[in-house]
Amino acid sequence: MHRPTKRLTRMLVTAATVPAVLVVAGCSSDSGSDSSDGAKESSSKASASAAQEAAKKKVEPAKYAALPQACSALSKKTLADLVPKGDSKAGSSDDESARASCSWSSLDNNGVKGSQYRWLNVSMVRFDSDVNRGSGADLASDYYAKQVEDAQGTDGAKGVKTSAVKETGDEATLVAYDRSYKDKKKDVTSRQQTVVTRVDNVVVTVDFNGSGLAGDKTPDAGDLSKDAEKAAQEVVASVRAAGGAGAGDASASASPSKSADGKSDSKDGGKDDGKSDAEAKSKN
Repeated sequence: MHRPTKRLTRMLVTAATVPAVLVVAGCSSDSGSDSSDGAKESSSKASASAAQEAAKKKVEPAKYAALPQACSALSKKTLADLVPKGDSKAGSSDDESARASCSWSSLDNNGVKGSQYRWLNVSMVRFDSDVNRGSGADLASDYYAKQVEDAQGTDGAKGVKTSAVKETGDEATLVAYDRSYKDKKKDVTSRQQTVVTRVDNVVVTVDFNGSGLAGDKTPDAGDLSKDAEKAAQEVVASVRAAGGAGAGDASASASPSKSADGKSDSKDGGKDDGKSDAEAKSKN
């Protein structure tokens, strides 16, 4: 009488146990899948991180480690031709191995015939290779393009002309234009020539302008351009002689650069305003 009851009880217990086993097995299976996906994701992140570190270590070292003295970057003969008896003024810099500039102004007084004013400025900005930002040459190339763009967009510039300059650094551009101002109530035309050139990880900017004061004639733009290009070529030669090679050492693969960052307050990092100088001279 009691055996069928006991057999039925065992069957019910067994049936109740099966879903629990399936649930446990299902949970165990899901847990294994999550673990596998997590391992794959972790491995992928590790590979990407390793690739990034490897790329950083491959940043090309900067070629030039120093800059020449800005006020000595041009020969005495060149200075005598461009700014006769000119006075020099060194630009301020926190680190002259990374950023340097110098300007010269000259007033050739011809008495009742008037006078000729000249202003020359040389600026140099050097970039170290940086593991986060790229090679010094690439950083310099970006800054070079910005310098050209800034020259083309100078306030008050008239008749802006842009042309390539050959045999000057790795790349070079001349931006020429006129600007006008008052000299004793008379309109004076100042002719500006800006040559921007890059030599590997260094950007050189040469600004040269001239004007005729007190009735003297305005200087020829073509002559000024040739003089500016000649000065740029000479400064490039000074950079190559002073900078040396092999500047890219451990700094190219270890720590960020402490050199110029290309974010200067002025167009070329420390030059004076030639227009203001000319106005000041004319008022004296």
